[in-house]
Amino acid sequence: MIMKQPTVKPGTISPMAEVPAHIPKPEYAAGGLPSPCRLSCRKETEEQRQRMRHAGCLAREVLDRVLDEVRPGVTTDHLDRLAHRLIVSRGAYPSPLNYMGFPKSICTSVNEVVVHGIPDSRPLEEGDIVNCDVTVYVDGMHGDCSETVFVGKVDDRAQRLVRVAWECLLRGIEAAGPGRRLNLVGLAVEAHARSHGYSVVREFCGHGIGEHFHMAPYVAHFHEPDNDVVLVEGMTLTIEPMLNEGTAACVIWPDHWTAVTADCGLSAQFEHTLLVVGDGVEILTGGRTPRFLA
Repeated sequence: MIMKQPTVKPGTISPMAEVPAHIPKPEYAAGGLPSPCRLSCRKETEEQRQRMRHAGCLAREVLDRVLDEVRPGVTTDHLDRLAHRLIVSRGAYPSPLNYMGFPKSICTSVNEVVVHGIPDSRPLEEGDIVNCDVTVYVDGMHGDCSETVFVGKVDDRAQRLVRVAWECLLRGIEAAGPGRRLNLVGLAVEAHARSHGYSVVREFCGHGIGEHFHMAPYVAHFHEPDNDVVLVEGMTLTIEPMLNEGTAACVIWPDHWTAVTADCGLSAQFEHTLLVVGDGVEILTGGRTPRFLA
């Protein structure tokens, strides 16, 4: 394994933001511990589905506003503060905040950071890539999405990785639908990633989502032949493949959250929340064309 030099070092983390008392909160908001019960993510009624649509739409709205702010010199803490203000102004709760003690309202994962990067005082630099991950809790439901974007001009290496990560998300979505085995999602994602020479992270995966932030079933982005879970209409779940340019292995920083590539190679990710419908899936967090295509 050829090691590259790290490009990201921890900055200063500002205090945890407060959420107004009148805003409904998930079960972990005060104590940090989510419900131990991983309930079914199936939405049986149209009323539940409409609440999921609202959560997904709001998550996408906030993500788009955050991504509008990404440029050299902007700190990830600034992006977090913006997201927090937007979310609470709409009567919603930022789902990551205090989830198992996570100290911020969004995740910002720069360059070799695979997932769960904590926003801090480090300014973004020309040539960086950054994944911003926004999840909101509103109307009793969570909506979750992320996108990797360029900071200024980036090299061909970064452009190619980000493009293929987006294509992998699309491949995974195309493989999902009622009556289909969930492992087809991982099969499609992994095949496309490997055809371009990239590895798929195995430590972190997609998940059911709805009344709880993380619910069954988990969604592997690599092929699991023995996974016999079948998707059914009404399920809500995330697909969120993480692609690394080198090894798939990750290392966790001492903050117990930030996961970086073991060889310090670049990593990229895209995520949508989906509703399984009669003829396929509905993307609940759809929005603008990804910025790298603009």
